[in-house]
Amino acid sequence: MPAQEKKAGRIVVGVDGSAPGDTALRWAVRQADLTGASVDAVIVWEYPAALGGYGMAPVPMYDDNDFPAIAEKTVTEAISNAVDPASHVRVRPQVIEGSAALALLKAAEGADLLVVGSRGHGGFAGALLGSVSQHCVHHAHCPVVVIRGHREG
Repeated sequence: MPAQEKKAGRIVVGVDGSAPGDTALRWAVRQADLTGASVDAVIVWEYPAALGGYGMAPVPMYDDNDFPAIAEKTVTEAISNAVDPASHVRVRPQVIEGSAALALLKAAEGADLLVVGSRGHGGFAGALLGSVSQHCVHHAHCPVVVIRGHREG
């Protein structure tokens, strides 16, 4: 039986412009360098909602906020800061509209690893896991690495 060719792996990492998200991206890039995997740096955005009289209601956008462009700039800058120009790791930015946890889980379908920061934007300061990372840990179909703290190493 001929030896099967090993397919390069894929690591999905959640990026949100926060320090834990940046640390998660750097960790994912180092892991990809060790394993020969590629990295999908995923940022998820959604239009802000405001509390209305009877629950959540969409906020009309009257200003010039271009949320997809802001997300694209955020993920591009994060990749630029995390990846050494001499690195051979392939990092693909992905900008997705929707719920962060659901979008990350969908992006991680078929991936070898999902990497998230322990806390990004939002949440309670004392929480060990943010709601997105907790949801990913419980529902992902691949291993999940949760990067805690703001350490560089």
